Amino acid sequence: MERIDEPYAADERTMLIAWLDWHRATVFVKCEGLAEDLAHRPLLASSPLTTVAGLVGHLRWVERYWFEHVLLGGPDDVPWTDDDPDRDFKTDGVPLAQLLAEYEAQCARNNEIAASLSLDAEAKVERERGRVTLRWLLLHMIEETARHNGHLDILRELLDGVTGD
Repeated sequence: MERIDEPYAADERTMLIAWLDWHRATVFVKCEGLAEDLAHRPLLASSPLTTVAGLVGHLRWVERYWFEHVLLGGPDDVPWTDDDPDRDFKTDGVPLAQLLAEYEAQCARNNEIAASLSLDAEAKVERERGRVTLRWLLLHMIEETARHNGHLDILRELLDGVTGD
C-alpha cells in the first residue's frame, strides 16, 4: 500500500478517505523491513499481546467489523469473544506479510463500500447510542488507525531502532 499525501483542499468524502488511506499506508511504512521474529515479539509486560503483528491483525479485524458488520449488517465473524476479547491480537504463527496482505485487502474492500454509500448512510447495526453514519465510521477509523500507528512507531523503535514517519 503506497502512502499518498492527502490533498489540502477537496470535498469532504475525498478528504476523509485520503486521510484514512494515509494512516492505513503508514501501517505498512512502520512494518517495512521488520524481521519476522521481531514482528511477533512482545515488549510490554502489562500488554503481552501488543506486538507489531498483533496490531496489524487487530486493525484488519476492526476494519472488517465496522464496515462489513456494523455498517452493512453482515455477519459478526470477528475473532474476539466475551471470553477472549483480545483474540484479534493473537497472531502467533501468522507471517507479518500475510497479516499485511489481509489488512490491505480489507481496506480495499472497505473503500469500495464507502464509495457506494452516502456519508449520511446509517449503519444497519444499532450501537449503544443509536446508529452511526458512514461519516462517523470514517472518522473513527482515522483515529483508531492513527492511534495504533503511534503504538507501531514506539514498538518499532524499541525493537530495532528504526524511526521515522
